[in-house]
Amino acid sequence: QSWSRGMSYCLHSESHLDTGPIYVRENGKLHVVNQGAGGVQNVTPKTRPFSLFSRSFSVELCMNREDDRARRQRTDHFIFTYTKEGNLRYSAKSLFSLVLGYISDNVDHIDSLIGFPEQIAEKLFSAAEARQKFTEPVTGLRALQKFTEAYGSLVLCSLCLRNRYLVISEKLEEIKSFRELTCLDLSCCKLGDEHELLEHLTKEALSSVKRLLLKDNSLSDAGLRRMTAPVRVLKKGLENLLVLDLSCNPKITDVGIGYLLSFKKLNCLDISGTGLKDVDAVIKRLQMQIGLVHSKVPLKEFDHSNCKTEGWAEQTVLQWEQAVMEAMKPQDNLRSRAAALRFYGKTQRIEEVVKCTLVEPETKASGNLQFYKEKVQNCHLPLKKEVEGSHELKNSKKRALAEQERERTSKQKHLCLTVEDWDLLNTY
Repeated sequence: QSWSRGMSYCLHSESHLDTGPIYVRENGKLHVVNQGAGGVQNVTPKTRPFSLFSRSFSVELCMNREDDRARRQRTDHFIFTYTKEGNLRYSAKSLFSLVLGYISDNVDHIDSLIGFPEQIAEKLFSAAEARQKFTEPVTGLRALQKFTEAYGSLVLCSLCLRNRYLVISEKLEEIKSFRELTCLDLSCCKLGDEHELLEHLTKEALSSVKRLLLKDNSLSDAGLRRMTAPVRVLKKGLENLLVLDLSCNPKITDVGIGYLLSFKKLNCLDISGTGLKDVDAVIKRLQMQIGLVHSKVPLKEFDHSNCKTEGWAEQTVLQWEQAVMEAMKPQDNLRSRAAALRFYGKTQRIEEVVKCTLVEPETKASGNLQFYKEKVQNCHLPLKKEVEGSHELKNSKKRALAEQERERTSKQKHLCLTVEDWDLLNTY
């Protein structure tokens, strides 16, 4: 006790220093030194609530920030919220979401996805798509190829690029990576006969295409010849084509229509607005050889509103289009500047974006040239009439087969074995 009294005396002498209460443990008990009276009291220390953070305090835990130049908002490991009392509360994200975010950030380093579950792969694709990984120039193509190799039509089964020539030119390799497409709309793109995408149509990667719309693409007989060469000679390529739209291509003549006769499964064909010379002969030829009948009414199969982009990559195609539109925004300033220069007499030539306009006058002049294949009707006639008409059907079938054999032999002599066709096939 003398020690404690001396200690309290020293503290009392230096009372100008506010050191606060001092606790001393003696014989297993805790004593507090009373600085005012100089005595020692047996008290239990009163605990008071101590807040580590104030209510206005906010914290942000971030992962690796090496890629700050992109300034993308990255996901954190924790979710921070505030209670009603103003206390900070955090909860950890699930392990699945953390792993999914990490893999989507490094999706271009995946070796293969073949055999990976489709349900998880779809979530992984959506996570990478939200981070706009597929819009990057090099890594985006590599990542997209991994998904298309493993899942094919699930990534994209229908692609509509109508009037989107800029998207085709900017993302040509990405578009070529899509496999097992069943519908492809390339209307109003002015591709021409020598475009790389038309050459890609003849490869086995797009042999699943059943609906192909090539309206107003500046095609000619040479382009049709290149497109149909694998089908005519090797029985590969667009052999499963059911619907074909070649309208508003005035350079296609009667010779080009002859190349289309190799599409035996074709159900609907539109050649309105083409440069046909003998329309009646073409109508008879299509009906006799591939069974297509001229339609007097416009067919709903050629309504371009029915073709839409469908699949996991639907938002990816929209991101490509938005990126192209943002890149073309400065062109508006250039147009206004060019208009001002013309107003003041200072003419300056500035290239403007070519807008697609359909060849409406030529379509009206040639009329509606849409064809369809008649379906076999179920007739509920008496049995005698069926027997009587069966002989006529057999005779007509024999005549049709004989004519088809003659045409096939003439094709092999004049079309399939030409030197130019073999030169084309050597390029594939």
